[in-house]
Formats: sequence, structure tokens, C-alpha cells
Amino acid sequence: MTGTHPGYEEDYSAWLAERAALLRRGQWGESDVEQTAEELEGMGKGERRAIEGDLRIVIVHLLKWRHQPSLPSPSRLQPIDNARDEIERRLADCPSLRPRLDEMVRARYANARKNAMRETGLPMETSPQTCPFGADELLDERYLPE
Repeated sequence: MTGTHPGYEEDYSAWLAERAALLRRGQWGESDVEQTAEELEGMGKGERRAIEGDLRIVIVHLLKWRHQPSLPSPSRLQPIDNARDEIERRLADCPSLRPRLDEMVRARYANARKNAMRETGLPMETSPQTCPFGADELLDERYLPE
């Protein structure tokens, strides 16, 4: 980019706003099409990663809830509630990701399991190798494991 307009490296937000304005005006040649396409693809991946991260949080805390039933407290629910809320917000903006929730759970479960077992001090064998919670349970604000 030349002139007084910020480049991608200098001000990402301003660069995105300028790209959007150029595209709206039909100025394709000036819109850095390849970089714009890469950014759009990256945004989709970013939304998926964000949902996966929140799923990991829910899984960690539900595993801890399941394996430490003597420690339940309202404060332990806050991270679960917050992550569930964030997942639902993101899915409202990106409903095409909802059918991929099971895949995302599988992708994040091993790490969530490891984190939960480290935090509880329990051996890895305490928790199953595959996620014991379905996507519906992970998102159900009333669900807590027994």
C-alpha cells in the first residue's frame, strides 16, 4: 500500500476497513485481493479456534466436576457458564460451524483431559480417552455430570 493509507502490518483494523470500503465501491484491483482472501479464510479459522478453545474450557471444568464431586460450588460454574455463552454467541454469528461441533470436541478433548487431570492431581486413567460428553451436553446450561 502506498500513500497515507495504513498497510496490513501497520494497522490491521484500518486495513480491513479500507479493504471493505474498496470492495463496496467495486474497486477490486485496489483491494489487495489475495491478502484479503487470505484474511477472510483466516477469520473463519479464527472463529473455529475460538469455539474449540471455549469447548476445551467446558470439558475441563465438567471433567473436574465429575471427578471431584465433593468440591462443587457456584464459583466453579462461572467458567462453564461463560464458555457456553461465548460458544452460543459465536455459533449465532457462524451457524455453519454448529454441525462441526463433534469434530471440534474430538480435536480438543485430549488437551482438555490432560489439563483437567493435572488440575485435579488425578491419574490420566481416571478419565476416559474419548470425551464422555456430547456436544448437546456441553452446550446445555442445565447439564452437569454426576
